[in-house]
Amino acid sequence: MRYLVRDRMFAFHEEAWIETEHREKVLRVNKKLLRLRNTFHFVDTQGTVVASIVRKAWTFHHTILIKQDGRKVAKVSRKVFKLFGDRFKVKLADGRRLKIVGNLWDREFDIQERGSTLAHISRRLFSIRDAYSVDVLVPAETTLLLVLAVCVDHVLHEQRD
Repeated sequence: MRYLVRDRMFAFHEEAWIETEHREKVLRVNKKLLRLRNTFHFVDTQGTVVASIVRKAWTFHHTILIKQDGRKVAKVSRKVFKLFGDRFKVKLADGRRLKIVGNLWDREFDIQERGSTLAHISRRLFSIRDAYSVDVLVPAETTLLLVLAVCVDHVLHEQRD
């Protein structure tokens, strides 16, 4: 299923909406500003926080924790010294490992597990800068894959600024 992530550029606090391809709102992403950590909360349409991204403000490596119900479910790390392209690795709490690979400069990348693509993220289909699609190929992992897409997009956006 295809999801669309739309950023609100001129909001007082940064927020984005994740919608289905039929424009039904699924999750709101709230970024908490002016804190020692960068924190994103993923809130469903009933107002319940379903996941969070937490990154300490002063770290050398881009290491980010993904939490659900107050417990860590994933750790996202960026390979710092990579000759050809940026790569991210994800270690899940259940021991599985995912890779995020592709053309990250153009924000065209895949989330993979053992060579199998779980989701494809692309800005290519949109003429406006602050929207991108997430094609989820494994519906059971939808929330995690959407959170990972926002996480990587945020790190890449920070790096460009």
